[in-house]
Amino acid sequence: MELSLIKGHGSGNDFLIINEILNEVHLTESDRAKLAQLLCNRETELGADGILFVMSSERADGRMRVFNADGSEASMCGNGLRLVARSICELYGKNEAIIETMKKDLKVRKQEELYPNVHTYQVEISPVLFELKALPLNLNKTTLYNETIKELSSDLKFTALAVPNPHLISIVDSGVLMSDVQQTISEKVNGPNHLFPDGVNVSFVKPIQSNTIYVRTYERGVGFTNACGTAMSASSLVTCLQGINEFEKMIDVYNNGGRVQCIVHKDGEKYYIDLIGNATYLYEASVKVDLEQMSFSVTSKKEFTEQDAYEKLQAEAKQFLNETIKG
Repeated sequence: MELSLIKGHGSGNDFLIINEILNEVHLTESDRAKLAQLLCNRETELGADGILFVMSSERADGRMRVFNADGSEASMCGNGLRLVARSICELYGKNEAIIETMKKDLKVRKQEELYPNVHTYQVEISPVLFELKALPLNLNKTTLYNETIKELSSDLKFTALAVPNPHLISIVDSGVLMSDVQQTISEKVNGPNHLFPDGVNVSFVKPIQSNTIYVRTYERGVGFTNACGTAMSASSLVTCLQGINEFEKMIDVYNNGGRVQCIVHKDGEKYYIDLIGNATYLYEASVKVDLEQMSFSVTSKKEFTEQDAYEKLQAEAKQFLNETIKG
């Protein structure tokens, strides 16, 4: 099997993009899982957090399926969706599109550059679910909003929600943020435990100034990550619910991978978030794959130069964080 692919990243969260619309191959469910396990291995020439399969859709402009490096399928990925948005928009010469995902068809559009020469896309993050059964979280209540969980901490307050990935979010000060509390809690709820049988993404959020926050996320199955798109979106929503930030106003969200922007919308009793950030291409490659032998070779590779601009954004974000919360 011969495949063409592009490697790209959203906020440092890197993926291999396989466009099934352009590749003249038929992939089975087993093929997709095996490709993720094979090509995403960091010890190989490629390596990535996962594979984004770009597919045709009967009801939208395109379809996204996300397979993690271990071969499991994720229901949603905010950082990955920006890359798929770019892929579909450029393929069809559009500035906006609808992308079919596992849970919902989502609006995406090309945006003004977040930073000079950084390709920027806005993607919709929804649905937002507060029912604990949606995560799931096993507590004797229906929802958890800014409350303690005695098994985890007597001091910290948490909000639980799914977007649709499960998230546990706490607003903290710099002292808590720089301690080992987040790691201790995160490892507990992502190991064998009765609270979160499927694990959960744990984010600590530090408000910096008006409409500006820092989000540090422990991603289930991964550990501490430079950035998690759904976590940054969910964290922005929680700050609006608590009156720290405002609905319908742009929020700058800093992370260890750089910076994105979020706008939280309230529509009656429902919420959705616009996530705005980079969709950076690193290189395109052709690979020859033997799934029976679980081996592959790279037959050609062409580097892009977009990363240079993104690294300048990263450097400015890092300097800002050092001056505000880490200095």
